[in-house]
Formats: sequence, structure tokens, C-alpha cells
Amino acid sequence: MSSASRKRPKHRARDPSPPLGLLREPPRFLFPSKDELLKLVAVIAIAASVAAACNYVVAFLNRQPKPFCDSGGEFQDPVSDFCEPCPENGQCFDGKLECVHGYKKHGRICIEDGVINKTAKKLLELVERHVCDAYARVLCDETGKIWFDKADITKILDDHIMKESIGSKDDTFTFAKRKVMETAESFLETRTTLDGGIEFKCPDLLAELHKPIICCIRQWIHSHILLVVAMSGLLLGLTRFLWIIHRKMYLSSRAEELYEQVCEILEDNAMRARSAQDEGEPWVVASWLRDHLLLPKERKDTMLWKKVEELIVEDSRIDQHPKLIKGESKIVLEWQVDGSLSSKMKLKRAASKTKHSSSIDVPSGHEQCKQKICKSLFS
Repeated sequence: MSSASRKRPKHRARDPSPPLGLLREPPRFLFPSKDELLKLVAVIAIAASVAAACNYVVAFLNRQPKPFCDSGGEFQDPVSDFCEPCPENGQCFDGKLECVHGYKKHGRICIEDGVINKTAKKLLELVERHVCDAYARVLCDETGKIWFDKADITKILDDHIMKESIGSKDDTFTFAKRKVMETAESFLETRTTLDGGIEFKCPDLLAELHKPIICCIRQWIHSHILLVVAMSGLLLGLTRFLWIIHRKMYLSSRAEELYEQVCEILEDNAMRARSAQDEGEPWVVASWLRDHLLLPKERKDTMLWKKVEELIVEDSRIDQHPKLIKGESKIVLEWQVDGSLSSKMKLKRAASKTKHSSSIDVPSGHEQCKQKICKSLFS
């Protein structure tokens, strides 16, 4: 081989890589990031929930309720897909609901009419009061009635309705009266008569609550007569004991008050007689002194003056003895001036006053009162 051919450069194999424009990486903003992808999923979920909710609400509002099954049918399937069972106290026909009288429609059910229920309650209270009051009078040994038949109950209701000026043909009253009759059979005692009728009677416990208070007190006393007698005797004895104590205290205090007045009058009278200022006697008639000091209502109480006489007898300064006055013997009271310390002290005070006020001859108001009392006793 020639040198030229040996020196000829070898051709290199071409790189099988694709062209430069096809092999370039796509830009990063072409695909969303992970956070953006999560946000997108959340938005799609919320939108789907809102759409489902709106679809449900629209379907619910546009849904037609099931019609009611006809009342009185031979068979009513409670889980039927074609109709809904007729509610209680209702009558259904052609899929429509009508409530019986005394009930009113509230949605798809029937509830009690408030006006009829209130009227029935008032009438029931009237029947209870009339029946139980009559039985309570019998229990109190008075004229009354125990058993009432349906005609009596109906008459009571009709009389009340007429009194209240309510028409007897009113449907509300008719239903209320029927309801009262049904309720009366549940809370009143009943019995069946020979002709098949029903009579009503107030229960004994309920009749006890309708007794007048006077009747209850009378029956309680009759059933507890021994206790009442014992308590009455104890109360009378206690009252008598307290009255005796009060009277003794009154007699004692009043007798001491009168005794002090007697001593003062006798002492002043004796001192005046001894000083020769007056021509009166040193003694005082006991009966005159008694009538002068006692009030008119106290003169009838002999115990009061006896208490005063006991105090006078115990006083050694007072002497009492009989004396003939106008041909009649009377007991007189006389103050012993010589043996009385109080009299000597009064004499000394009187003498000292005479020296210091010899120019004053007018006696004091208290002395004038005493002088008038003594003069009235001897006049």
C-alpha cells in the first residue's frame, strides 16, 4: 500500500444522537408544581360538592310527597312505595288527608284543636266540682247525691252552656261534651245499673278535698273527742291559773296603794286635830274612808278592801275601835301621833316652816287637797 493511502485519515463514525432542537428539555412552567396541583384538586372537589348539594336541594324541593293511603282499606302496607299510611285521628281519601272533628291539620299529621281542648277542660272541672261537692255534703251528714247517670251529667253541662249563652248546636261544644263524657269514665268511679246504664261517683279521696272547712273541723273533733277534752281542760286550767296569779298581783299592788293613801289621810287628820288648827276629830270612820278611796267598780270587789284592812291591822301606828256616831256603832280609824316617828318629823318641819314663813298663811296646794279630803269625810 502506498504511503498516501496509509496516511489518509480515517473517517469517524457519526454520533447517533438526535439533532440539537429535538433533544432540548421542556421549560419548567409547562407543567404545574405539586402545590398548584393540590390546590386544583381541592377546587375541583369543592365545586363537585356544591353541585351535588344544589342538585339534591332542587330534587328535594321538586319532589312530590307520597299520597296517603285510603282509610278503611283492607290492607295498608306501612312501608309501601306508592302511598303513606293515613295518620292517627285522620281520614284519607284519594290520597288527601282530612282530620276528624276536634283535631286540626298540622303538616302531614293531625293534632288536637286548642279551643276544643280548653273548652273540654273547663267543662270537666265543672262536672268534677258538681259531682264531688254533692258527695262531700253526704259525707258531712248533709243532703246530697252520690251517684250520677249520664243524663245528670248532660244536664249539668247543658245548664252551664245555657247560663254562658252558648248555643247547644255549636259543633265545638258537642265535641267537647263528648270528650268530657269519655274522660269522666276514666277519673270517676263507675258502675253499671240493671238496665245497662252507667252511673258516675266521685272517688272518696277526691271527695275529701271538697269538704267545707267547718265540716272537716267538726269531724276531726268528733274522731278525737278525748284529746280535745283533755286539751280543753288543760287550757282552761292554765287560763284559770294565770288569771288567779294576775288577780293576786293586782290586788296586792292596788291594796298597797290604797293603804298608803289611808295612812297619809289618817296622819294628816291626826296632826291637824292635835295642833288645834281645826276643830275636827282625830279619827276617821273606816266605811267612809273606804267609799271615798275606792272607785265605783272597785266597791263590788270585797277582796280588795279586805287586803287593805289586813295591812291596816298589821300597822301598829293605826288604832281602830268602835264608836257610836249618830246612834249607830261604826268602826273608826285613828292615827297614833305620839308613837309615830313620821308624825314627829312632820311636826318639826311644820314648826320650822312656820318660823321662816310666819307672814304666809296660805297653805300649799297639796295641803289644801288633804284638808278638803278630811273635811269631806267629816262633813
